[in-house]
Amino acid sequence: MRAILPSAEPRRRGRPPKDQTRPDAPRARLLRTGVAILTEKGFSAVGVEEILDAAEVPKGSFYHYFDSKEAFGLALIDAYANYFARKLDRWFDDTERAPLDRLRDFIADARSGMARHRYRRGCLVGNLGQEMGVLPEPFRKRLAAVFRDWEARTSRCLRSAQEAGEMSSELDCEDLAQFFWMGWEGAVLRAKLERRPDALDVFAERFLAMIRAKGEGR
Repeated sequence: MRAILPSAEPRRRGRPPKDQTRPDAPRARLLRTGVAILTEKGFSAVGVEEILDAAEVPKGSFYHYFDSKEAFGLALIDAYANYFARKLDRWFDDTERAPLDRLRDFIADARSGMARHRYRRGCLVGNLGQEMGVLPEPFRKRLAAVFRDWEARTSRCLRSAQEAGEMSSELDCEDLAQFFWMGWEGAVLRAKLERRPDALDVFAERFLAMIRAKGEGR
């Protein structure tokens, strides 16, 4: 595994600016840039110099913001999880749309996002899951928690679909949400591999058809 941080880098003294959540703050730029790069290349394939250069953050100031490469990786997971939770809420909580249309809207947005980057970028959480054999063990618990959060948000959307009469009340929304994310992450990986959206379209169409088929005869 290629080290993401040089082990001999000394810590620098001094305090960084107080508000590191501002978009133009160095810590925020490092996280934003790290997420963008790692959705394309993966954690073990990227050196810290590439991220620092892209974020335009001086190399010597890295330890003002992160204690170690592991801390940086965990912070990247948290940043991506927060970003993606807001995205899911934006689509799934849109009460002006029917519940299953909210799911379709999320799928269309994700497909458009991958197309915008020519299918070179995937899901950071899914990418890290693929690398788990060479990543620090604390990543495992954090990644699993992110998937559980996404499944819970999706399950709530599916329950709304049941309440609206779009799905049978006999369907288990938690199981369906788990199945959705297992299949969707695989479809994202395949789309990134093939550089085209076919896998995303096939999975989305089959998942929605499965729900409709099981929902017939209410």
